[in-house]
Amino acid sequence: MKRANWLPALMSIALAACGSSSNNTTIPVNTIPEGSLLKLALLETTDLHQNILSYDYYGLKADTSLGLERTASLINAARSENPNNVLLDDGDVIQGTLLGDYQAVAAPVTCSGTMAIHKVMNALKFDGAGIGNHEFNYGLNFLSQITNTDFGISDVTKPVNCGAPTFPVVLANVVGASSQKPIFNPYSIIPKQFNATKPDGSAMSVTLNVGILGFVPPQIMDWDQKNLAGKVMVNGVVETANKYVPEMRTKGADLVVALSHGGLDASPYSPKMENGSLHLATTGIDALMLGHSHLIFPKAKEINAPAIDASLAALPASLVDTDKGLVNGVPAVMAQSWGRRLGIIQMVLKYQGGKWVVQKDLTNVEARGFKYKDGNTIVDADASIAPLVDTEHKATLAYATQPLGTTTDFEMSAYFSLVGDVTAIQIVNQAQIDYVKSFIASSTDATIASYKTIPVISCSAPFKAGRNGPTDFTDVAPGASPSALIGLQVRNPGDLYLYGNNNLQAVKIKGSDLKNWLETSAKQFAQIDPAKTTEQDLVPSYGTIYNYDVFYAENNALTYQIDVTKPVGSRIANLTYAGKAVADSDDFIVATNDYRAGGGGNVPGIDGSKTIIKSPDASQAIVSNFLKKQGKITLANNGSAQSWSFVKATTQGPVILRSAPGKLAVASAIGLSRVKSEGALDASGFAKYAIDLSK
Repeated sequence: MKRANWLPALMSIALAACGSSSNNTTIPVNTIPEGSLLKLALLETTDLHQNILSYDYYGLKADTSLGLERTASLINAARSENPNNVLLDDGDVIQGTLLGDYQAVAAPVTCSGTMAIHKVMNALKFDGAGIGNHEFNYGLNFLSQITNTDFGISDVTKPVNCGAPTFPVVLANVVGASSQKPIFNPYSIIPKQFNATKPDGSAMSVTLNVGILGFVPPQIMDWDQKNLAGKVMVNGVVETANKYVPEMRTKGADLVVALSHGGLDASPYSPKMENGSLHLATTGIDALMLGHSHLIFPKAKEINAPAIDASLAALPASLVDTDKGLVNGVPAVMAQSWGRRLGIIQMVLKYQGGKWVVQKDLTNVEARGFKYKDGNTIVDADASIAPLVDTEHKATLAYATQPLGTTTDFEMSAYFSLVGDVTAIQIVNQAQIDYVKSFIASSTDATIASYKTIPVISCSAPFKAGRNGPTDFTDVAPGASPSALIGLQVRNPGDLYLYGNNNLQAVKIKGSDLKNWLETSAKQFAQIDPAKTTEQDLVPSYGTIYNYDVFYAENNALTYQIDVTKPVGSRIANLTYAGKAVADSDDFIVATNDYRAGGGGNVPGIDGSKTIIKSPDASQAIVSNFLKKQGKITLANNGSAQSWSFVKATTQGPVILRSAPGKLAVASAIGLSRVKSEGALDASGFAKYAIDLSK
């Protein structure tokens, strides 16, 4: 062969090799005129949490505010508006409802089956997805099976042709502890055939190579320690991106999209940051998909849209543009959670210097909600979705309604848990105390046995108390009264304790630690100015409601007050145990969960070092077993011990708490007199309840 003949062939082979992605996708090479334009839309779902249908499995009722079947209608509309599109998911899809627990725990999906959520995502033709922290909740073997991915970990079974997503799933910063290799493909380069416009106005078909890479918070090693310790490690998001983004460019990626299952934190960068996405935006990526925080970013654009969350509004405007949806100049979107929104990043690319260049001034970002058309009308569900999961839906309903063998004479709800209602919290704390005391009493370990004289107290948060909107509240046995016992069902413990993956743990702390813990919990409240005459929101953001721990001791021996007129860090007053002021040197054992005991929530001093008991039992199962053992739950014994109250304050203007509408009678039924009246709805559908802090 002459040189003139073999050189083009050799170059062709080399180009093909460079175009091979991490999952062996060959990247086609296009001949594109300089100055050609390409308009496309990146579409995002995030934190779906197995909310496929517009249905509440805990309340056994329809809920039109959520569900992938309605997001599907948003996807259809966005695809019609943007023929050039890429549909991506940002993680946390398999866990979060009874449907997820049924398919993973009660009747685990086998290799020949496919998770319901993945069946629907396959039908919707997702192009790719990342992984969220909750994907690890059911263990590595289950995650490996349902994604049909060989993690390369010795004691994780290698799946063979199992039912799985038909689109690439990527995760870059989780590696095998021994191999130091990513357990998923760190990235994928997806060739998409799009229509572009030449400089002369004519159309042409081009292949755009869309690269996606995924990230999860390093805290999964604490949150799912029982599943991950010794098997995997987590690297920082910036270091990982700096490794792979250039590699993706070299392998032909025209556009690099980060699927970051993390929120926005303007603190100085640390490889251990839970929400490092702001810093990830500096690594040369073209677009950023956000998740984990369950927030709307950028500011919602529809008529009567809810305001931007206070935590996002407080970020430096020089770094985060909440109107345009820019993070360090990179277009970014977070589509809330539970399928309630669709993220849309509309981009224009121009072919310059032999590559596609993002025209940043022509970018438009939207977190589109169900009422995007007129601010009032909710989009209809896509009728093709429900039949896909009809079998799984009916099986979950049968599971949810199995009798628990326990009755109650009161309504356990979280509508007013932020102003003193403990009806949905006390029973959880009682279950945790009962478990830890029994564990210590029966232990043959000398160290554990030595703790018998130390008071055992407990803390639990109202996990379902508005974080995901006005329908997201615990409500067990609604309408119950002392004259009408209500039978509890399998679904009810999950309503009381949402996170079935949490295991119970106990920590040994000092009184000073307890004070700091309570101060951390009290951060949920705004600082109220008594002299202010305009409306003040007692709880401006429900984004971290799962960190609002309410403490309890048997016979209500532990009591404390919260002074919301004081700044953060100096709000806890009159902290007593058994009628005596708690001293800094006093010892306590606190029953909690593995998330909190391991450092979740950033409670000072609670970082895993004080853990004395690591239970093999899930917290939700402990609550369920306690309910069964009690047989009958009563308001007097299990829901009326209000361990905390506000330091009384008289305000010149109104103080409000946002909660579900139409629930004033719930507060009245338990004598919560500080809830005075129900006011108008806000843009998110929460009712504004007047709160009298002098009560």
